[in-house]
Parts: sequence; structure tokens; C-alpha cells
Amino acid sequence: MATYDIERYLNIRSAYGASLGPDGDRLSFLMNTTGTPQVWTLEGAQSWPEQRTFYDERVTFATWSPERHELAFGMDEGGNERAQLFRLDAATGEIMNLTALPDAKHRWGGWSHDGERFAFTSNRRDESVFDVYVQDRDAVGDEAELVHEGDGWLTLSGWHPDDTHLLVSQAYSNFDQDLYTLEIETGDITHLTPHEGDVRYQSAAWAPDGNGVYLVTDDGADTLYLAYLDLESRELTVVEDGGEWNIDGIALDDDTGRFVYSRNVDGYTELCVGELTGDDPTAFETFPAPSLPGGISGGVSFGPDGSTFACSTTGDAVNTNVFLVDVETGEAQQWTLAPTAGIPSETFQSSELVHVESFDGLEVPGFLTLPDDQPSSTDGGLPVIVDIHGGPESQRRPSFSSIKQYFLNRGYAYFEPNVRGSSGYGSEYASLDDVEKRMDSVRDIAACVAWLGDHDAIDPDRIVAMGGSYGGFMVLASLTEYPDLWAAGIDIVGIANFVTFLENTGDWRRELREAEYGNLEDDREFLESISPINTIEAIEAPLFVLHGENDPRVPVGEAEQVVEAAREQGVPVRKLIFEDEGHGFSKLENRIEAYSEIAAFLDEYV
Repeated sequence: MATYDIERYLNIRSAYGASLGPDGDRLSFLMNTTGTPQVWTLEGAQSWPEQRTFYDERVTFATWSPERHELAFGMDEGGNERAQLFRLDAATGEIMNLTALPDAKHRWGGWSHDGERFAFTSNRRDESVFDVYVQDRDAVGDEAELVHEGDGWLTLSGWHPDDTHLLVSQAYSNFDQDLYTLEIETGDITHLTPHEGDVRYQSAAWAPDGNGVYLVTDDGADTLYLAYLDLESRELTVVEDGGEWNIDGIALDDDTGRFVYSRNVDGYTELCVGELTGDDPTAFETFPAPSLPGGISGGVSFGPDGSTFACSTTGDAVNTNVFLVDVETGEAQQWTLAPTAGIPSETFQSSELVHVESFDGLEVPGFLTLPDDQPSSTDGGLPVIVDIHGGPESQRRPSFSSIKQYFLNRGYAYFEPNVRGSSGYGSEYASLDDVEKRMDSVRDIAACVAWLGDHDAIDPDRIVAMGGSYGGFMVLASLTEYPDLWAAGIDIVGIANFVTFLENTGDWRRELREAEYGNLEDDREFLESISPINTIEAIEAPLFVLHGENDPRVPVGEAEQVVEAAREQGVPVRKLIFEDEGHGFSKLENRIEAYSEIAAFLDEYV
């Protein structure tokens, strides 16, 4: 089989983040053709796309005005996550910086239905909290109206159908939120979801009549279900039960009552397309589900009359593209043609869903992908990369990864576990690594390595740990807790010391992260005990540490201290810091350098 270098694989493009224009005949989307995601538009299926933004920095979202041929989009600088909001005139190409306050974060909250205003949350007033703002479409910077002063992490879920109220979400952790309605004119805020313990209220959308809210929640259940919340009675009614799996979210067109919700079935997406019927807010009829390639779909955007919706779809062997779906028939048409850099798509490998029994009998799901050319067990087997996701409340799903396909092409197997603490498998599973149970998830990794070592295709002496963010902590913890299992470790923007991480992370994130890991005041001794920096003397495997200088989540000091400590142990260590990156690597040239160096590192030690 032909082999390709990392630059070719990283030039495989993704088209996603779709939005349908006010006439329904123009599509905007994000694509990384230039090396960083920019805004593109299309005026027909598979027609020639037009690039609309030309920045060195990544664009994070783009959405059409409901009434004008103009787009709002967001962009930060150097990965610092202090996103600014911009408006693009689609006719002239003129771009206006709407916020123009680069020291603050801005989180988009949607256009009003008439397109005259937009809403957002920002930490302009106090870096540690988010307030709610409403701004005229042609206003700039501090001309925005402060509608509500927040006291935590606030985001917006959309405008009331008559544009008098906003839906406000407050997050205390990834598994605990509250919903409020905010009257824009008076600033009065009403609490909709008083509760005890951790309860998720997510993906909220106004009902078409404005008298209720559709959302997904795990109130009284282990998995997320679709529910209707009556604003007058505050009664929560089940619309569709989650059962064994989460209903991840709902996209609702409040003009027509048409909707799409997604169910996460062991990592794969099942879409349900329907329409609300009659006076009963829980009654609906369904339409044929679209047939989309790849197995993972999302990012739904309805057209102006609710007859079509755009979404992106991907899979292990399918790079991400945008499809337009007819609501009533389910017929799906591919609109974007994100290229594969000349690499034949038939060379991309698909994963197998497996389940590994851990130390306490818990079944840990994961995705194992083997390269096309496999040696026999008598030849010693394949090296394998164990790629551990971050979060920790994230989930590895069988979506396209050019990095994974590159290493498969180089002859590596690839294993992606969803250890305890991962989302997608219910609240109980996600809580199994909380605070004092943190290291049980590391024991899951050890169980996965033992399972891989018994696999006929795998060489047990050539197993690599790789992970980013919280996954970087998992790499370091696995290398120090189970040093004899590993041939090498790759820590990307990872946590080495929970105490210094929590002390130095962005003020707006600390409370959310303490809810997961433990807080500095009460749990400092425990946090010290699980920090890999304090057991670094046990490390034996060669280590490669990569980080972004501008990382606002896991400060670069985490990388510096673990490199210094590992070197003192005589361990072979490499370090690569990018001055123009934050929490991860978004620029193509940096990604090429990073993964070229990782490949060379593995060539030397594995």
C-alpha cells in the first residue's frame, strides 16, 4: 500500500459548522483549506465554494442573519480563547469587529428574529464571571447593552419567538446546570430549574408558542432524555425517553415546530426528524431518518421555511462534509466536497467497537483500528498508540482523524478507550472518576493495555500512551503508575500538577474544574497525591511534551515543570512549545511540525 507523509494527511480537509442563509439557497460553513478554519459559502450543491474570511487565526463559528445577507462569526487570537464577534456583509465582503474588546471573552447567543440585534455573554466586567449583553447589529464595542450581571458561567440558548426574552444557562459543572428566562427590557430573571444534586439541563430551545422550553435532561434518570418544560407550571414532561443511551440534543425550528434530535448509541449517532403536532406539546410525528455516511452527524441548521436542514457528517473513514436533508423525505444531498489531499478514501481504515473488562468488572468501551497490512503474531505484532481523550467528561467517537489515519498508514494500530468518567454512557459511568476515584480511570487504562497485550495483532512491548489536555494527565499518570507497560508517552497540553493547574487556569474556568477534580481549599493534599509531577521518579518510558505558549486552560508551566522533573530522572525527554498556539494546535504549519516530530520520536523509541 502507498504511504503518505504527515503533510498530506494534515491537508485532508473538513467542512462543518453549516448555516443556511435567509433565502435558503446559500450555505455558509467552516473549512480549513488555508490551514486554519475560515468562513466559506456555497450557492448550490457541490458548486464552487467562495472563501469569505482570510485570517491567520481560526474562525470558531459562523451564522447567517435571519433577515439579511450577512454573517456573524467569532475568532480569537493565538489560541487565547478571548473570542471577538464580527459581522460579514456577504454582498460587499466588508467585515466589522462588533465587540472590539480583545481582553474579554465573548460567547455568541444568537440573532433576534428580525435580525436587528444579537445577544452574547462576556466577562468584560469581571474576568471570573459572564454577563448577558444585547447589541444592535450596527453597534460596536461598549455600545452593547448590559442586560444582566451574572455570577458564574453563563451562556445563551436563544431568543423567545417574540424577541422579548432570552434563555440563559448557568453551568456549575459539565453535569450540573440551571436554566433561566431573562426579560430583556427589565432585566428580570426567572429561575426555571431549581434542583438538588447534579442535574443536566442542556440544548434548550423555545417552544414555537413561547410558553415552554424543549431540552435534554437527566433529571431523575441516568441518561439524558428529551423533555418539555412548561413555563407556567414548571412541570417537566418526558417527550422521548433516552433509555440506555443519551439523547444528546435537539435543534428546533420555532416557526414550523420541526425538529431533529440525536441519540448517542455507543458512540454512533442516530438522528430522529419530526414535527410537533396539535395542542399537546409532547405530541409529534416523525419523518424518515436521513441516510448519511460515516455514522456521526450533528450541527443541524434549518432553512428559513423548515423544509430542509443542513448538518455535517463524518466517520472513521469519512472526512467531514456538509449535507442538505429534505425534512419530509429524508433525502440527503452532499453539498461540500472537502478534499482528501489526493489520498484515496478507500485507504482509510475503520475501527471496531470493543469492550474491555477492567479491574473491578466494569466494561470499558473503546475503538480499535488496525492498519491494512498486518504482520502475523509470529512476526511480533504491531506497535499500538493508546490515544486517551481529554475532558475528562468527553467521549471518543468513530469520527475522522487525519492523525489516526497517518499512523495507521505508518503501520501502527490505534486504540481509543472511553474509560470511566467519559460522557455518553450515563451519569453514573461519568461520575466513577470524580475526585477521590480519579485514579480508577488510570487503572482502566492499565486493563486496556493488558487486553491489547493479549491481542494477536499487537506487540505488547511497543505500546504508546498519547493524549491531550486531561488526556495528557492520563498519559503522565499511566507512565508513572504503570511504568513497565509503556514504550513511550506523548503529553499534549497536559496537566502535570493539579494544584498549579487550578491555581493558574483562567479565572472563568476554576470553579467548573474544581467541581470535577476537587477544590484547592479542601482537597489540596489529595490533588497533590494524584499529580504525576509528584511521582515522576517512577517514570521509565521516553517522554515527548508539547504545549501552546498562550494556553488559557492548562498553562504552559505544566509542560515546563514536567520536562524539568523527568530530565532529572534521566528519562529521554523532548519538548516543543508553540508561541502562537493555545490549548491545542490550530495552525497547519504547527500541526505539521508537531506530528512530524512525534513520528520521528516514535521512530526512535518504538
